[in-house]
Amino acid sequence: MHVFSALFHIHLPSRSLKGKRGIVKSILARARNNFNVAAAEVDLQDVPGSAALGFVTVAENRTAGRRILEGLEEWVVNERPDVEVVGVEIEER
Repeated sequence: MHVFSALFHIHLPSRSLKGKRGIVKSILARARNNFNVAAAEVDLQDVPGSAALGFVTVAENRTAGRRILEGLEEWVVNERPDVEVVGVEIEER
């Protein structure tokens, strides 16, 4: 069993916390449904234009776990062109 985590730093096209909340909740919910990952906003909650999103998955091997999170990164980039992915850190725990 291998546990992988990813931390996404993203810039958002929002000027208010209410606008940010809508974007972040949408990304987290769709990531949970499409990739079967645990997901949460883990930092920068009070910054309207930025977010730090954390994702975790458990896989039977290293290749599968990394592939899931890399696929998630690609999905965010393609599905949400309004959101700029500044950085992604993927780690095995």
